[in-house]
Amino acid sequence: MIYLALSILSSSLIFVVFKLFTRYRVETLAAIVVNYAVACLVGLFFYKGDVSLSEIPGKSWFLGTVALGLLFIIVFNLMAATAQKAGVSVASVATKMSLVVPVLFGVIVYREALGALQVLGIVLALAAVYFTAVKKSSINFQRISLLLPLSVFLGSGIIDTSIKYIQEFHIKENDYPVFSATVFAAAAVTGILFILFKSLKNPVKIGYRNVLGGIALGVPNYFSIYFLLRALQHDSLNSASVFTINNVAIVMFSTLLGIVIFKEHISSKNWIGIGLAVISILLIALF
Repeated sequence: MIYLALSILSSSLIFVVFKLFTRYRVETLAAIVVNYAVACLVGLFFYKGDVSLSEIPGKSWFLGTVALGLLFIIVFNLMAATAQKAGVSVASVATKMSLVVPVLFGVIVYREALGALQVLGIVLALAAVYFTAVKKSSINFQRISLLLPLSVFLGSGIIDTSIKYIQEFHIKENDYPVFSATVFAAAAVTGILFILFKSLKNPVKIGYRNVLGGIALGVPNYFSIYFLLRALQHDSLNSASVFTINNVAIVMFSTLLGIVIFKEHISSKNWIGIGLAVISILLIALF
């Protein structure tokens, strides 16, 4: 459970750093690319074995890391587009409700058994994500295109499911740091290519603010994946429970951080969501 708690903490800190980007005038795209490079270096630093770059492409998980790195960049941009065109609440709900994908994958592929109370906990978790994310200004779902939120939902779910599959069948425990580093390296390369393409029309400057922002984002970003892999390794919780608790607790904890650090207003619906999140976590973890 300690690894799961550390993954939740790391992931929640990512949202705090994103929030600080606006305050300190950090250009998000540039900082994101720096963040992936930093996360890669952190992974290599914590790898205890000898790193041979020539051997990495021969690893059974290498192609998976390349695909994940590409997905990281694509899903991030889809999240940004969804937030801009459909609203932040829609983007947040679409991202966190994606926990349904790895949960169903675990039940169907790994034959993971879920008790009645765990199923109830997962249903309450979905309700908790919605109520925690919903804001006062409601969005008319019938008048906007569902393509962007659906893409975010599927993309985020595929990322979580892929991480679980690769962890289950292809990664040895001592390879976790270098695997995570390779994922972030692939994302960094993809991001650099994206910036170069974008710079043909609008040059993107890598200033010191963006570098510092990328460093602040890269460290928790790396550990959010590393600790999630560690949590999935243990038999005390199945993958359905791990992903559900992880996603719901991130929404709940990041909301509380927003209250404490940024003095954000929390509506009665948000408090209902936080309460449902606590209940769902207890049902899934204890039963």
